Amino acid sequence: MNSIYPLAVPKGRRLLCEVCEAPAERVCAACAVTYYCGVVHQKADWGSIHEKICQLLIPLRTTMPFYNSEEERQHGLQQQQQRQKYLFEGRHEDAVPAALHSLRFRMNVHGLSSVELVPAYLLLAEASLGLGRIIQAEEYLSQAQWTVLKSTHCSNAIHSLLHRNLGLLYMAKENYEDARYHLANDIYFASCAFGTDDIRTSGGYFHLANIFYGLKKLELADTLYSKVSEIWYKYLNDHYQALSQARAQQMDLLGKQFVNDTGLDEAQEAEAIRVLTCILNIRESTVDQAPHKTVFILKTLAMLYYLMMNFSKAKEYAMQALGLVRDYHLDVQEENTIQELLSLILAEENQPIT
Repeated sequence: MNSIYPLAVPKGRRLLCEVCEAPAERVCAACAVTYYCGVVHQKADWGSIHEKICQLLIPLRTTMPFYNSEEERQHGLQQQQQRQKYLFEGRHEDAVPAALHSLRFRMNVHGLSSVELVPAYLLLAEASLGLGRIIQAEEYLSQAQWTVLKSTHCSNAIHSLLHRNLGLLYMAKENYEDARYHLANDIYFASCAFGTDDIRTSGGYFHLANIFYGLKKLELADTLYSKVSEIWYKYLNDHYQALSQARAQQMDLLGKQFVNDTGLDEAQEAEAIRVLTCILNIRESTVDQAPHKTVFILKTLAMLYYLMMNFSKAKEYAMQALGLVRDYHLDVQEENTIQELLSLILAEENQPIT
């Protein structure tokens, strides 16, 4: 990370910090188009997103022609996925500078009142909630709501994300009635956009389950956690079965395998890990009452990490599942299924990557 200091301000031009929009005193020497109020915010932005996009900003912030519409869309999508990954990993502080960049990028490309700004507002709101900044989160969500209201066309997917973040806001404020209302709307709009059993709909079920769990309404929570587990299991099992069948037919999958076997982007993988691990922790607290539910979520996590090619974690979860099946004398077919998965994991773990 390099910088030029002090900053020579061109006559008639006001330069602002990339992170906080205070008057700038530093500029990134690598791109020379990104400014900061001081070294603290420059380091924060570098670690959050700037290191990855430094050179991409040069054409964006100069008079040269830069992206065509497809390149703009792909660039924005990739950066949004990275920022969402930070949130699912609990790296809320890192997500803020990156989300601010997303907002400015979208403003430059789409204008100040476009519905395309809403995902950036929502990212900032969720990061603010993670940092305990409820008032700031409310401000971002108000901007998102107002933009959606003014829009003549807003997708069901955007409506879903807006209601999900409003649900999270009211959960943070312990207003569970309004939180349930917005999460129910999240599930409705996500179902319209993707279907009731899609992984993108499962987030609404998961947060709703968390509310019921916190309110000690354990039967309702259990039903919803089971729904989320089944959605993820079906999705991952479909990919796992297709991969297993292809290998059984001795198809050459190396090109595909070492790119991504899950079919998920990085943010979705991080979401799957967070959600399934949370459910596992809850299942383990009641394993004596329902060991088959704990086995089910362990098997789902084993498949996830297997498809992500993290074979050590996949083996850990598969062996835990196999141990529970034997300890509680569960179904023999279940034991055979897990043993088959474990065999594939061990074979991959011992196979050198070429």
